[in-house]
Amino acid sequence: MPADLMTTPQPITPVSRVSAPELARQLASRSVTVVDVREPVEFAAGHIEGSLNIPLGRLAEAELPAGALVLVCHSGNRSAQGLAILQDQGHPHAVADLEGGVVAWEEAGLPLRRLRSAPLPLIRQVQIAAGSLVLLGLILSQAVSPAWILLCWFVAAGLVFAGISGYCGMARLLAAMPWNQVSP
Repeated sequence: MPADLMTTPQPITPVSRVSAPELARQLASRSVTVVDVREPVEFAAGHIEGSLNIPLGRLAEAELPAGALVLVCHSGNRSAQGLAILQDQGHPHAVADLEGGVVAWEEAGLPLRRLRSAPLPLIRQVQIAAGSLVLLGLILSQAVSPAWILLCWFVAAGLVFAGISGYCGMARLLAAMPWNQVSP
């Protein structure tokens, strides 16, 4: 273990944010449980060793382990939402959020466990699907009927909506596909 991770772990306050090195210290001392709130397909692509996968949509109803928890997602947005959910429910134990998510964990040089059978990340699947639909719309608008350009407009509007609202229907649809079904 690197020398900077050898210091005494700091206790998690009832609601706080922890850095990746601090979480590594907490994990080494076995004083926290990491709960990854991403979808199972994202979890399979790379997660912190020993973490539990409880997607954000199921967090409110999930039976959580006793003791201090650290919520983790890709960049920290969903874990912050999960933190708010647990606060609203009056969660009895200390809860923290990994600052910067799995991205910060990896940037700190800390290892991720990746499942060999993990499908492509959802964002890449969305990019492939959206790009393919736009290309198809352009080809069909030239070869079949100019009305096919509407497919390009539809995809573009969906991407703008996803960017503004944070809800991507295409990602939800792709996440439900058989090749993305990974057990939590």
